[in-house]
Amino acid sequence: MNPTLDKLLGGKQGAIGLALLATLILVVFPLALDAFRLNMVGKYLTYAFVAVGLVLCWGYGGILSLGQGIFFGLGGYCMAMFLKLEASDPESTKIQSTPGIPDFMDWNQITELPLLWEPFHSLSFTLIAVVAVPVLLALVIGLAMFKRRVGDVYFSIVTQAIALILTVLIIGQQGLTGGVNGITDLRTLKGWDIRSDEARLILYFVSAALLIGCILIARFIIASKLGRLLLAMRDKEERVRFSGYDVASFKIFVFCVGAAFAGIGGAMFTLQVGFMSPSFVGIVPSIEMVIFAAVGGRLSLLGAVYGALLVNFGKTYFSESFPELWLYLMGGLFIVVVMYFPNGLAGLWDSHGKRWLARVQRKPQASIAAAPPVPLASTPSKRPAPELETTR
Repeated sequence: MNPTLDKLLGGKQGAIGLALLATLILVVFPLALDAFRLNMVGKYLTYAFVAVGLVLCWGYGGILSLGQGIFFGLGGYCMAMFLKLEASDPESTKIQSTPGIPDFMDWNQITELPLLWEPFHSLSFTLIAVVAVPVLLALVIGLAMFKRRVGDVYFSIVTQAIALILTVLIIGQQGLTGGVNGITDLRTLKGWDIRSDEARLILYFVSAALLIGCILIARFIIASKLGRLLLAMRDKEERVRFSGYDVASFKIFVFCVGAAFAGIGGAMFTLQVGFMSPSFVGIVPSIEMVIFAAVGGRLSLLGAVYGALLVNFGKTYFSESFPELWLYLMGGLFIVVVMYFPNGLAGLWDSHGKRWLARVQRKPQASIAAAPPVPLASTPSKRPAPELETTR
């Protein structure tokens, strides 16, 4: 196999696992689920972008960020700003005091589109901003933290504080961001109605394809020399630093990659759900995103996707079936996983699934070995008969 292709696929076993995941999300779900449920699965997959980035940051780099909702929300808000401007053309907003601006700005007595919003008239700029804005903020945070060797629990607390600050800022600037309600009533993308079932199906496949692309990028990073250095930094950071490597730069890079993945997930969330609000930026959603990676396995990219699907499916099922108990059931699920399966679903497969598979493969060989030997037909001996002793 080509070395580059081998890095992308993660070897034979990784290729099989990726093929199974692709079959599940690209074939099985679209055929088995109706439009409403499939759109919900599409929303779950947008969270998987964040979980994949957390596997890189937390599982391999040892960087536990409790503020990934920041980057998810920034990517989502960038896309929401473009969609809102398209929905706020003068014809659609002619009943407002100031036509041509978003409705929440008119409600807050803003008479002119803010300069911050002007570039988001362009789709090309918006697509770049979806990735660039989260990466730039991650770069600033990384330079401020990692260059000063701030890590471990202190870094986690700082990211939580930033998530809280950004949430308060978004809610406070109601005239710019829509406040606590967020940016809503998003209808079209370049004239294409994103609320129809056909559009949501197409967006689902786009989201699934982008997720697989992010997994391939993450696998390439893990299989490279950088991936080995990340593992070494996670376990023995001082040894890596004393060996002459710039540990801070490696941490900043992988943190920015995780932010880029989260920003793409946030943009796809906005397109599929049709709104973005500060409720997806704060501390609670950020911790939930860490739970996705923990349940799936913080060292497994595919496990993180399954973790995001499982936790969100459980959240939906429990909230529909047990509306008064679903929070306790979700908390119990997380506690059980942490206590009995510390490596998540991927660790459960490594410890039990592979052993079961090997046992199944050994059974045919054991039955052949235990079979009685088949008697062979007797054949006359070709050896000469022994000579008889003669007495003289």
